[in-house]
Amino acid sequence: MKSFLSLLFIMFLMLGCTNPFAPKLDNSIGSNASLISDQSTVEGVFRNFQYAYTFKDTTIYGKLLSSDFTFVYRDYDKEIDVAWGRDEEMRVTNGLFANSERIDLVWNNIISATGDSTNIVRSFNLTVTFNPTDIIFVDGRVNMDLKRNAQNKWQIVNWIDESNF
Repeated sequence: MKSFLSLLFIMFLMLGCTNPFAPKLDNSIGSNASLISDQSTVEGVFRNFQYAYTFKDTTIYGKLLSSDFTFVYRDYDKEIDVAWGRDEEMRVTNGLFANSERIDLVWNNIISATGDSTNIVRSFNLTVTFNPTDIIFVDGRVNMDLKRNAQNKWQIVNWIDESNF
């Protein structure tokens, strides 16, 4: 009986050393499960775009844009199209990332694509939360021209915003 109590005490002592608030590291995620793509595919561009918006990562976002990038959107108040280049796009996006609490981007179906994937039209839903009482919902489509860079990675050359905003 005494040895049973000693064994029981040792078991409780060993189990008592496990911290339920510090679970073991999960090593089951392989190297193929990265959140960031290498942009060798068009889908990788969209995955990185979503990652950059979700985590407000201007470094990843900047890698998506070609040096000759152009963004175009419709100013419905003035009834004109407005365009800017890569530098302005990075400034605007950095401001969005810095001034929002949360950004949720959902890519929907590809509406059209050229056979060589140089032009993609894809729908999206974007929710930007600046604070709990200031939330913007944007639905629309992107019309993007893509090209491969010197490292054979896809980058966005032209982006025409076809959203409701």
